[in-house]
Amino acid sequence: MVSEINPKINSSQKQKTTTTAFGVVTEALPDTLFKVKIDGKEETQLAYLAGKMRMHRIRVLIGDKVELELDPYGGRARITKRF
Repeated sequence: MVSEINPKINSSQKQKTTTTAFGVVTEALPDTLFKVKIDGKEETQLAYLAGKMRMHRIRVLIGDKVELELDPYGGRARITKRF
């Protein structure tokens, strides 16, 4: 598939700009939002459930260890996996 912005770049050639981190859910908020404490850092990150987790109704509770995809621009993180 060819990109609409630059026709010379295939969609498979686009770089992945997110970073992966692990953390523990500290608070559950409305609308499937969660506060997650990232391992090795003092800060908490606001995170939402990924689409596949919503679709398959995977429940995330306080104290669950999760995998996050962090936005490089400082937006909300996405919870991609529960351990």
